Formats: sequence, structure tokens, C-alpha cells
Amino acid sequence: MELEDALHRVSAIHRGFVRGQFFHGYRAIPTFFSGVMAFIACAVHGIWISKDPFACLILWICAAAISLAVVATEMFIRYRRCNSTLERDLIIGAAEQFVPTIAAGALVTLVLELSGPDKPLWLLPGLWAIMLSLGIFASRRMLPPALKIVGAHYLITGLLCIALGDHADPFFPAWTMAITFGVGQILAAATLYWSLDHRRSAS
Repeated sequence: MELEDALHRVSAIHRGFVRGQFFHGYRAIPTFFSGVMAFIACAVHGIWISKDPFACLILWICAAAISLAVVATEMFIRYRRCNSTLERDLIIGAAEQFVPTIAAGALVTLVLELSGPDKPLWLLPGLWAIMLSLGIFASRRMLPPALKIVGAHYLITGLLCIALGDHADPFFPAWTMAITFGVGQILAAATLYWSLDHRRSAS
């Protein structure tokens, strides 16, 4: 029992150490791609399917899934190529920080979609943004300090989306997603480039 307790303590210490380490693995290009995807989805939303709430919801779910898949693929490739156990643990720890945010966003979306004929889907941009901001702040020890600005952007724009949303509109205008997620992800990409990629290439 003493050996088992000691192993559990060592494992807990290791997890705490990993969560407190600065993670250099995030890249600007996949993050920038997600920002571009948001603007593309905004264009499709505003031009072709703005009158169909369910089609808009599917569009944004697909855009988020594609962006997430690109980031996850890049991190998986780096995980497979990494020879350092600590670096692998950092990659896993960084991914784990955002799993609750993604799961909560998916569950909230499902609940609002199934909430009845008068679905308050106009709440989704604000709720998604607030959840993303919480994920960023929860990961702050592993992220460049400047990314707190991105977390603040998502928190403020999320609250504004809820405060200024049109309760009579079954969904939300495309520009709210562009300002919230398109600008937010491009801002995050610029921050990552300056904090990590630029310094890495300069050294």
C-alpha cells in the first residue's frame, strides 16, 4: 500500500509539474487558419443561408470541427515525432486543458437546439466565446502571457453578444461571429507568432 501511495503521489506531482510548465507547441499557422475559416463561414452564412437557423448551426459546427481537426492533427504529428517524454506530456496536458471547454460548448449547443420551437440560438455566439475565454484563462500557465489579451477579447465580445443580441431573431447575424471568432483567432495567431514562432526563428 505504501508503494502504491507513493506512486500515486509521484504521478500527481508529475501532473502538477506538467500543468505548470510553459508550452511552446502551439503554432500560429493553424490558429490563423481557424480565423480564416471563421470569415469564410461568415460569408457563407450571410450570403446563402442566413434565413435557415439549422443550416447556420450546422455550418458553424462544421467550421469549428475543421479548425479543431487541423490543430489536433498538427499536435498529433508533433507528438509522434517528439522524443522527449516531458514534451509529450506537455502536449497531452495542453490538449486536456481545452477538453472541458469543447465538451461544454457541444452540450450547450445540443441543449439549445433541442429546447423547443423557440430555440434561443442567438445566445450561442456569446456562450461559445465565454467558454473559449475560460479555456484560455484556465491554460494561462502554459500559454504566452500575451494570450490573456485574447482571453479578454473572447470574454468581452461574448458578453456583448449576449447583451446586444436580438431576442426576436431565431439565430444571429454573421458579423457577430466574424468579430468574435475571426478577429479573435487572428489576434491569437499574431500573438503566438510574436511570442513563440518569431522568437524561435530568430534564435
